[in-house]
Amino acid sequence: MVSFEMNDRKKIGLGLTGFGIFFSFIGIIFFFDKGLLAMGNILFVSGVSLTIGLKSTMQFFMKRSNFKGTISFGVGFFILIIGWPILGMIIELYGFIILFRFSANLKEFYYVFLYFTCLKLIMNCTAQWILAYTGRFLTEDSCSWLVG
Repeated sequence: MVSFEMNDRKKIGLGLTGFGIFFSFIGIIFFFDKGLLAMGNILFVSGVSLTIGLKSTMQFFMKRSNFKGTISFGVGFFILIIGWPILGMIIELYGFIILFRFSANLKEFYYVFLYFTCLKLIMNCTAQWILAYTGRFLTEDSCSWLVG
């Protein structure tokens, strides 16, 4: 039977997981800052392992059916660390989806990828719009239609 009581270890794990998601989100907003993305990944994985336990975490990631997602997530993290954050995040997103089974077919994966791409474009245009109206311009203005 699964225990749903909240002890201190689970509270800390949930906090670390939340901070991991927060740092990853901030890293994406700040134009794929690799330091923030790496910190978000480390906090997320350590938070999950504290929440469900080290043994359960190892069993989850080492299951034969989860090898593809585990390897994709690990390779994406390595690529992010060596300096290609956009490619690393795409590979990590694929591994995350495979690990947690968010998409059952290619069509749903396409919609999730399209959603994140549009979200990134909206965040970039909003940041450039704010910078333009505060008097600071970026060298590449891909959202000039917002400024006027």
